[in-house]
Amino acid sequence: MRAIARVVDYETTGTPEDADPEVIEMGSIDVNLTSGLLLPQTAFTSLCRPRGPIPAVTKAVHHIWEEDVQHAPPARDLWDRLLAGNGEPSWLVAHNAKFEQHFTPPWGIPWIDTYKVARIVWPDAPTHSNQGLRYWLGLPCDRRLSEPAHRALPDAYVTAHLFIRLLDHKTPEEMAKISEYPALLKRMNFGKYRKRGIIITFEECAQSDPGYLEWIRDESDMDEDTKFSCHYWLQKRAQ
Repeated sequence: MRAIARVVDYETTGTPEDADPEVIEMGSIDVNLTSGLLLPQTAFTSLCRPRGPIPAVTKAVHHIWEEDVQHAPPARDLWDRLLAGNGEPSWLVAHNAKFEQHFTPPWGIPWIDTYKVARIVWPDAPTHSNQGLRYWLGLPCDRRLSEPAHRALPDAYVTAHLFIRLLDHKTPEEMAKISEYPALLKRMNFGKYRKRGIIITFEECAQSDPGYLEWIRDESDMDEDTKFSCHYWLQKRAQ
C-alpha cells in the first residue's frame, strides 16, 4: 500500500437501520499523504442499480430516481474498482464513517472518520457537518466540484479538503485512533437543560450535576455518542 488516503462517500436507499438498504451511488477521491495534496485525477464515481425501489424519503435527499440507475451496474460489481483505484490505499476516509463502513466490504483497511476528528479539533464549531465545516473553515473547494450536496463525488471532494485541513492538526494514525471510539460531544443540546433554555457543556454538567450524566450513561436509551461523552467527562472529573 502507498501513502494514499481514499476518501469515499455513498448515496443509498436508506440507513443501516432500515431493511436491506443499498448503495445507489459511490464516489471517491485520493489524498497523497506525503504531499498533503488532493489528487483530482483519481476521482471516481458511478451510479449503482439497486434490487429494490428508491424510497421517496431518500430521493428527497439525493434526488436520484429509478430511471437514473436502471442501466447502471450493481454495487457488487464496483467494489473492486473502488478498492483498486489508483492503487490500494493506506486509509479509507469518510465523514460519519460508520455509515460507509456498513456498506463497504471488509477489506481490512483502517478507517478515519473526519466527523469524529473534527469534533476533537474544533469542538466549538457551530456545526460539524462536512458542508458546514467547509464554509466555517473557508476550505478552498471548487464550487463546481463541491455541488450538489448529497451526491457521492461532491461530498467526497469536500470531505477530502476537510481531511487535508485536519492533517495540520493530527496524523493519520492519531485520526484512526480517535475514529475507533464514539464521537466526543461538547455541548448538551438536549434533555432537561435544553427544556429550561440553559446552555451547558458536558464538562460543566459533570461538575455541577454528575448524577444526570450517570443516569444518561447507565440507564437512558440515548445514542452511543452521548453515552460515551457522559462517561468521558465523568472520568475527567474524577482525575
